[in-house]
Amino acid sequence: MQRIFTLLILLIGLNLNAQTTSDFEDISLDMDSYLNGSEGSGGYTSGNIFLPNFYTDAYGGLWSGWAISNTTDVTTSGFTNQFSPITGGGAEASENFALSYISLFGPGPTYSIMELQNMAVGEVVNGLSITNGTYPYFSMLNGDQFAKKFGGATGNDPDYLRLTIKKYLDGALSTDSVDFYLADYRFEDNTMDYIVDEWTYVDLTSLGAADSLIFTMTSTDIGAAGINTPLYFFVDNVITSDGTTPVIELSNRNAYEIYPNPANDFVILKSDTPQEAELRIIDILGKVIFQQSLNDTQTQIDLNQLAKGTYLLEILSQDGKETEMLIKQ
Repeated sequence: MQRIFTLLILLIGLNLNAQTTSDFEDISLDMDSYLNGSEGSGGYTSGNIFLPNFYTDAYGGLWSGWAISNTTDVTTSGFTNQFSPITGGGAEASENFALSYISLFGPGPTYSIMELQNMAVGEVVNGLSITNGTYPYFSMLNGDQFAKKFGGATGNDPDYLRLTIKKYLDGALSTDSVDFYLADYRFEDNTMDYIVDEWTYVDLTSLGAADSLIFTMTSTDIGAAGINTPLYFFVDNVITSDGTTPVIELSNRNAYEIYPNPANDFVILKSDTPQEAELRIIDILGKVIFQQSLNDTQTQIDLNQLAKGTYLLEILSQDGKETEMLIKQ
């Protein structure tokens, strides 16, 4: 039985750092298309994250927050090509990816939020891959009718576009942050200046446990109406933790016989000699959902209060701990 339970752990992926990767491939898109909220969804879910979208029909349709895309145009500059990454596709040659647009004039807030869901709530976001869009890339590289060429005419202007990531936990905004420079021209040696043109993994474990992430952007190119640089960033392969499964110490001693197993209405625990012990039934998330004292050679445990599934049956006595798998049918 011990070997069976160990195999079960491996098969269903219970480890100390279970993870989910949100790669947006689970969102249905036509080839070379995008979702920007005009369909009325209000946002997009992939894996353990939800990406809010803000859309209005005003002025022919305006959006901010998040969009999902698989467009691949790496040559067309300007606003008409706002949904393509400069990489020409998703991270690790995937098709779909997410992008965020932070609008200073609505319809959404002047930041982007990534909400955690399911078992990732209150856990650590390990990291995510980030790159530039084709539109902001060429805007910073060459300048356009709204934004300056980074570095200026001489190439010596210390320009940058910075993405700052913080976390919310229990309604409180963290003071810690992770900064990622989508472009950086602050080097004395201009040959070191860069605009990000590939998917880059950003480690977020330093932020710790989170309920959501907040993204803000800062640029050195500021005009009378605010930042001139197009405030877009592209995201793929968001890795979230699914919680921590407790370490289970499996002993070789089998002082108790446990039957029937699988069980329906009850299970019987039988030992050769009476002894004081404590029984615990633990669900797959590591939560103790039932406990009872044992002081006889045979005890019947009512299982009607348990949902169908797999549990740990743990017996603690002065001789140690015995752990068995229990299947409720």
